[in-house]
Amino acid sequence: MKTKAVRMYGEDDLRLEEFELPQIKDDEILVKVISDSICMSTYKLVKQGKRHKRAPQNIDTNPIIVGHEFAGVIVEVGEKWKDQFHPGMKFAQQPALNYKGSLASPGYSYEYFGGACTYCVIPHEVMELGCLMEYKGESFFEASLGEPMSCIIGGYHANYHTNKKNYQHTMGTKEGGNILIMGGCGPMGLGAVSYGIQFENRPKRIVVTDVSDERIARAREVITEEAAKENGVELLYVNTAAMADPVEELLKLTDGHGYDDVFVYVPIKQVAEMGDRLLAFDGCMNFFAGPTDNQFRAEINLYNCHYTSTHIMGTTGGNNDDLIEANTLAAKGAINPAVMVTHVGGIDSIAEATKNLPKIPGGKKLTYTQFDMPLTAIDDFEKLGETDPLFARLAESCKAHKGLWNGEAEKILFEHFGVEI
Repeated sequence: MKTKAVRMYGEDDLRLEEFELPQIKDDEILVKVISDSICMSTYKLVKQGKRHKRAPQNIDTNPIIVGHEFAGVIVEVGEKWKDQFHPGMKFAQQPALNYKGSLASPGYSYEYFGGACTYCVIPHEVMELGCLMEYKGESFFEASLGEPMSCIIGGYHANYHTNKKNYQHTMGTKEGGNILIMGGCGPMGLGAVSYGIQFENRPKRIVVTDVSDERIARAREVITEEAAKENGVELLYVNTAAMADPVEELLKLTDGHGYDDVFVYVPIKQVAEMGDRLLAFDGCMNFFAGPTDNQFRAEINLYNCHYTSTHIMGTTGGNNDDLIEANTLAAKGAINPAVMVTHVGGIDSIAEATKNLPKIPGGKKLTYTQFDMPLTAIDDFEKLGETDPLFARLAESCKAHKGLWNGEAEKILFEHFGVEI
């Protein structure tokens, strides 16, 4: 079967090509990819090429398919898996495989397995690890966003707190505590807010920082303070650039207590150091933002580490349980991954969008791989709709959903481009 895919040959070398997939083996599965959201991790991969720890050294002759936040429909099932999977089944997948200690992952390491394509072959290790999962939700984009949401959920679960009685670690953010999400008005930060206001270890307060009034205004529109209050959480958005002394003013918001859990969502030295200074007694700071510089450093207060039990850790990716939780909560409407999405495009937009990701404003770039469509900001739908009936319909649909991408809009695209599920 032929597939069309975005493949990486080296640093900044992405090519949209059509080629033949091999016939699947008895322990493999052929899938049709429907949606694939673009991750900043893929941008880092493309900027490093062979130097990336997950990239094979022969990508110049055996290029890999990029993209790991994808979902679709199963087309053909190898004999080994016919009792578990069947053609027509919707799927989501967990790309953090760690198979027998290998760093190989879809979107980084495989010639025939990745998200930026029309069809791909899922190798045996994915099923053996339980990383291919049936998806029962309506919208494919929510399954694609299940992967980044699982990373967010993993961060919440991985934070921990201690006590002096038995030295046991209590996993998860502190129930009834103060959470600080630094650089939190980007796509991942908003996902963290969406999850935090309904997490079982629900905090008393979530403070979200940014340095852009525009991003804060959008955040307030898509996740309101009133909606958080209905869940028993005080939600505050603050612009630290407007503060004379951000540390002092952020501490005042907690009545001087400090923050029990701090998530740093931007790889900026000064932000990480500020987060460390804002930790409460037994506070846990999760450095969530992955830097591209392998020598990235920041100063921490070891006096507080010793006397007030502050601690720092970092998470990347999620596990199978995190992905299942993400997809279950999204299907129930308990979380809204759509708060991440600001742009939508087709398979022909993936290469350039990936290479220029930091330069494109807004949040998540969501792509659909079964058709061509320029990467388009949701905010531009209404203007484009003045001359294009498709964008007029998309604008109307998004307007009815607080300006967010949604399942109805996805179906409008499928109908327009004749996508068969």
